[in-house]
Amino acid sequence: MLRPDVDFLNHGSFGATPRCVFAAQQQWIERLEQEPIEFLAPERTLLPKLDEVRELVGTQMNASPRDVVFVRNATDGVNAVVRSLPLRAGDEVLITSHGYNACSNAVRHAAQRAGATVVVADIPFPIRGPDEVTDAIASCITPKTRWMLVDHVTSPTGIVMPVNDIVELAHSRGVRIMIDGAHGPGMLHVDLKRIGADYYTANHHKWWCAPKVSGFLFAREEWQDEILPTVISHGANTEGFGETKFQSHFNWPGTFDPSPLLAIPTAIEFLSGLHSGTIGEGEGMATLMRINHELVVSARRLILDRLGLDEPVPETMLGSLATIPIPQWRDRTSDQMREIGRRLRVEHRFEFPVLQIGNQGCLRIASQAYNSIEQYERLADVLLQIVQ
Repeated sequence: MLRPDVDFLNHGSFGATPRCVFAAQQQWIERLEQEPIEFLAPERTLLPKLDEVRELVGTQMNASPRDVVFVRNATDGVNAVVRSLPLRAGDEVLITSHGYNACSNAVRHAAQRAGATVVVADIPFPIRGPDEVTDAIASCITPKTRWMLVDHVTSPTGIVMPVNDIVELAHSRGVRIMIDGAHGPGMLHVDLKRIGADYYTANHHKWWCAPKVSGFLFAREEWQDEILPTVISHGANTEGFGETKFQSHFNWPGTFDPSPLLAIPTAIEFLSGLHSGTIGEGEGMATLMRINHELVVSARRLILDRLGLDEPVPETMLGSLATIPIPQWRDRTSDQMREIGRRLRVEHRFEFPVLQIGNQGCLRIASQAYNSIEQYERLADVLLQIVQ
């Protein structure tokens, strides 16, 4: 449904919903409006429908459905966990310099209320390899570190973090770890049992292309009883609102629109079927993720070559996002960077983030099934004009 006169290279921000998924959502909304009480009341037919989606999400993420609840988005999931942590004065919580600003703010707020300290691990950018990530994090862990938050794929820099190694590092130091997997499902193969994090949260409306707004929160069973949602509702003291106390708290935040959640099966089926004609059953999503990765790698290489730049991140640390520092945009003011973004959007009809990392101006591109290499070739031509 994207406008044909705009080159939309920003799937990473909010995704884009296919027409068939949008139609499925509308059908769910119509069913809701035909029988509002029967459809929406949790004690009637809503919870079984949510459980079906929960089963699918658990299967896709290799996690028990008992350990999965639904949230509005990954920021909501991070807030629920960090605001429920039993932090005390003198504790330390660790985030990284590549963390998503909204989630970093949530961590700072929770730490401030508890009298705890936020420690920021400075991850380099450009970066040469995964060891620079783990080394930076390891150097910041102290005996006071209680909890850490690390992105699976960093929003500003598009780096796929070595989360398996980071989780192993955290647990070897006795530290709980949460992975912000906002970009994970649909971009990467996510195996929650293999990753082994204490908590993992992600969006459905990014790379799974589900309608806005929906996401999930996974928590290991031993921590579930202490986690409260950001909205306390009937599930706090009403039986029958979920298979577990964890699910009861999250299943019913009050009157809400469940249609984005209920359309997830259609989204996954659609994406999985895009390349099903030439591969074995069940491999469609993996093929799509590989193709998207190859496209963003080719697009980034094209732009780097055209501008005569070195790669800021190894190709092996990319999914289907890539951030490119532009040397000519260094030491620009915020107003100047906004003007560059405005020109690219209004004059040249591109949609993607233009951002500052420290004092370095950058752009971030994404690749999804609707993108083509010709769009990035046009972008490279436009960038060459702008930087000159």
